[in-house]
Amino acid sequence: MNESLFNKLRILSDAAKYDVSCVSSGVERKNKTVGGIGNASSAGICHAWSSDGRCISLLKILLTNDCIYDCSYCLNRVTNNTERATFTPEEVAELTIQFYRRNYIEGLFLSSAVEKSPDHTMENIYKVLELLRYKYNFWGYVHVKVIPGADPILVQKAGMLADRMSVNIELPTEKSLRTLAPQKKIENIIKPMSVINNEITRTIEDKKFFRSTPRFVPGGQSTQMIIGATPDSDKTILGLSQNLYGRFNMKRVFFSAYIPVISSPNLPAISTMPPLLREHRLYQADWLMRFYYFNCEELFTETDQNLDLDFDPKMMYALRNLNRFPLEINKAPYEELLRIPGLGVKSAQKIVRERKNAQLSYDSLKKMRTVLKRAKYFITVKGKYYGNVKFDPEIIKTELRRMEVQQQLSIYDLI
Repeated sequence: MNESLFNKLRILSDAAKYDVSCVSSGVERKNKTVGGIGNASSAGICHAWSSDGRCISLLKILLTNDCIYDCSYCLNRVTNNTERATFTPEEVAELTIQFYRRNYIEGLFLSSAVEKSPDHTMENIYKVLELLRYKYNFWGYVHVKVIPGADPILVQKAGMLADRMSVNIELPTEKSLRTLAPQKKIENIIKPMSVINNEITRTIEDKKFFRSTPRFVPGGQSTQMIIGATPDSDKTILGLSQNLYGRFNMKRVFFSAYIPVISSPNLPAISTMPPLLREHRLYQADWLMRFYYFNCEELFTETDQNLDLDFDPKMMYALRNLNRFPLEINKAPYEELLRIPGLGVKSAQKIVRERKNAQLSYDSLKKMRTVLKRAKYFITVKGKYYGNVKFDPEIIKTELRRMEVQQQLSIYDLI
């Protein structure tokens, strides 16, 4: 690798670290061509451990950090004095293949700043895909970012070759967008989301009648929101997430804690720490909406528009709605079992399955390895309550805090 290309790689891989919406693909793109290389496994591609224990990785870079926009929160904004670089499509394709052949990566995550125009940037992203698929015969996992404002035809062409696509919404309200990114328009962000969703739906329908129908973005689409750069509440953020899941069949909404790297009167002070715990709580709430049948409105009250930082969202829901508890473990329907703090999907499924054979006792729940540390305050088993404290939210909170302190002390004892 020559010095110029290495320098570009250094700059543009570092600039890509702020984009968190790279995730396992969940797709199976088999290599069906003679002499082709790469294979997108359903285990997926990301910087993480896969379900089967493998460490999986991808080349995560920007095509360019030379941007025409002046978004207040962005390190790559046009008015910021930072080192700039731009890959050619040929360089990105060649780097991907060389890294793959050396077994450094299994796929590519390609994002970009907006150079010259959205169409110009999106066309170069498409050229990278075209080179990888047809020149290098590479059929491994590729996740690309869609540039808001780009021609829908370019989005469609790229979607035929990508495994997953993302359109970053960045900020949760139009007001926030006008304040921090006035050159961006909400309609330019929503339009490509709609194009991707419509094309995915169309190809799924066509596949029912024509087996040879080519797939369009088989891994679906995702998006990202920056958390903490604006005063928007958690309820506003999760309400938008719920809308995106319902309207565009979004696979994931990612939350990125704002990192104060640029000074601006519209942004939090640089000395402010990134709101990482808040980000964590938003992911927990998002999980409840996606897999536990929760609605955004259920996680908040008229006075509490933000998630509690001391307790997870499911616990806070239970404490605010004690009138719905305790639930009898032998009678509660599956959807209600999922609302018990400490019970996950697998535990709830196991309970429903096992109680068909015989009534469950507290001991049998333990033998099933059901985690009861928190659940015991919100259930009865054969009519008996095992919480051992008064059924009061503040008393339960106190008991949970005491248990947390004991657990922390026991960990230190092992050091």
